[in-house]
Amino acid sequence: MRKLLPLIGTLSGSHPGGRSALTCRYRCGDACFHEVPNTSSNEYAGDVIVGALSRRSVMRAAAVVTVAGAGMAGGAVAPPGARAAEGGPAAPGAGAAWGVKGKAEGARGLRFTPVPPNTTDAVTVPEGYRHNVVIRWGEPILRGAPAFDPEKQTAKAQAGQFGYNCDFLALLPLRGERGRRLLVANHEYTDEILMFRGYDPDHPTREQVEIAWAAHGLSAVVVEEDRRTGKLTPVPRHPLNRRVTATTEFELTGPAAGSELVRTSADPSGTRVLGTLNNCSGGTTPWGTTLHGEENFNQYFAHGSRDTDKRYGIGTGATERKWERFDQRFDLAREPNEVHRFGYVVEFDPYDPASTPRKHTALGRFKHEAATVRLTHDGRPVVYSGDDERFDYFYKFVSSKRMRHGTSRRAREHNLTLLDEGTLYVARLTGDSPAIEIDGSGRLPEDGEFDGSGEWIPLATATADGAVSHVAGMTAEEVFVFTRLAGDKVGATKMDRPEDIEPNPATGKVYVSLTNNSSRGTGAGPKADEANPRNANKHGHVLELTERRNRPESTRFAWSLFLVAGDPEDPATYFAGFPKDSVSPVSCPDNLAFDAHGNLWISTDGSALGSHDGLFGVATSGPRRGELKQFLTVPAGAETCGPVVQDRRVLVAVQHPGEVDGATVENPASTWPDGPGRIVRPAVVAVWRADGRDIGV
Repeated sequence: MRKLLPLIGTLSGSHPGGRSALTCRYRCGDACFHEVPNTSSNEYAGDVIVGALSRRSVMRAAAVVTVAGAGMAGGAVAPPGARAAEGGPAAPGAGAAWGVKGKAEGARGLRFTPVPPNTTDAVTVPEGYRHNVVIRWGEPILRGAPAFDPEKQTAKAQAGQFGYNCDFLALLPLRGERGRRLLVANHEYTDEILMFRGYDPDHPTREQVEIAWAAHGLSAVVVEEDRRTGKLTPVPRHPLNRRVTATTEFELTGPAAGSELVRTSADPSGTRVLGTLNNCSGGTTPWGTTLHGEENFNQYFAHGSRDTDKRYGIGTGATERKWERFDQRFDLAREPNEVHRFGYVVEFDPYDPASTPRKHTALGRFKHEAATVRLTHDGRPVVYSGDDERFDYFYKFVSSKRMRHGTSRRAREHNLTLLDEGTLYVARLTGDSPAIEIDGSGRLPEDGEFDGSGEWIPLATATADGAVSHVAGMTAEEVFVFTRLAGDKVGATKMDRPEDIEPNPATGKVYVSLTNNSSRGTGAGPKADEANPRNANKHGHVLELTERRNRPESTRFAWSLFLVAGDPEDPATYFAGFPKDSVSPVSCPDNLAFDAHGNLWISTDGSALGSHDGLFGVATSGPRRGELKQFLTVPAGAETCGPVVQDRRVLVAVQHPGEVDGATVENPASTWPDGPGRIVRPAVVAVWRADGRDIGV
């Protein structure tokens, strides 16, 4: 029987998935070790109609169960190929463990030899592929910025250098400059223990804090393409290069802008905000801007005391980073409304270095993971976003304004207002199987699928003349600022950490990654339901949603679980019905992307299978639907983020390499990317085929 790699020092069995305590501490403020913020008693997807019959035939259900059972009991997956030597390439032919012999087979776009699970302290890619580090934390991108020196860091230098810990990535066209592209990256959070030699977490210096402020935010940097390969190199000092930090001025727009809830002593107008924090996944817009979700913003604010603070996971004491010692806006005892100015979707115009980024209140305030856009038939944007918290919800916003085509000044100014007017919705899901069949084990119900129907519940509508609440007992401003509470009141479905949400451009189906939830079915928390079918869910799953009539503005949808992650030999896993002896093991799906063939690409965060995180491709249609193959792995302690999948290039952000319990600058847990004796640096990596052909064909 195939056995997965044992848990090693890069993983911690006491933390969600395979995350280290250090990652939990600095990225999300140990969110999974605090009391679950959602203590509402609203209904969830386990409240199904007893005795409901499947919409599918009994014959099809039996066939699905038979295939799944064969994958579990029959031909067990052979052991992975020999683990690559530390720092070396993947072992030749390792992908044969998943039935790949000779020329790689698979759906178009996924014809590569899978990378086996491994714990190599390197980026490993399939046979016949190459990669390069595009840009590292600290590389100068603005005019006058010095070369990176980890022993001589300054806030001024960092403000002109590439920031720390990328998550979302976009690689945009650059007109008039052949062979060049515009790379946009956000910088989710800083890990000061791995940034500064001799760092004292109880007594950070002002300079260290200001460096961290400068290392947060966004970067735009022009990159040069090697025409013979997929290699990318940055173009420093280009006029479009830009840094946005935790002290850059932002405009607060939409229905909550100017509200008493967002006014502070420094900004009595309630319309100008300094900085953006903890930007996680995002999206690109059809009108040429990028969107970035402010996620775990709660951890930066000290001394919360209100019920609304508690609902957003804001602690009552000091923060980990101690920023409140250096700027009173991070101390809610002195500036109680400052936290209400974070937790939004940020819109950034990378083609205009003089533009002021915007925070769109109409898209609601919560721990945004992703903000992806799909247009209605008449040209109105619909934005999907998840709230990355145990037992929280996922949302969509439907604009009431149509996009204008073209690049004229008038069109661009109009399009920058598209996300300020429209209706914000939250999702409620209902399963179609009897509740007794959902026992928390992950066992498929009798109809052979976890599936059902759903509705989008309106929360509030913003117009040019004002805003209207659809939630009893809450004003529109309260809905947009305390969106989680609005979701509680209308009975939204409690999910297992909704993260990235991506519409498939080929089919219109929408995919939702649900990373994990160790609290599901434990204590007094919600038990398993058909949309979240495993108690103590440590591996996560991916949901497939089909809007009614395939119209994104619809208020009804059908859903099914496309993938239930984990070891394929575990009966509680499911790969869209594909035989499980022919798939790669996967755990903790996070960021999502699509290629030109309609395949879904999944990056993982905190794999609980004992191997490093990676990037996986899976077919969503055709006879190979559900066939999942691992494309790469990342170094020790790292997370795979921000995948961009193009015809001839794949781009990923290697976030928090070396972030392992006990690691410091003096005692590193990784030597990536520059080898022994050099500081560990988060970076962006490009991957391409050595023969120059398209990826996976």
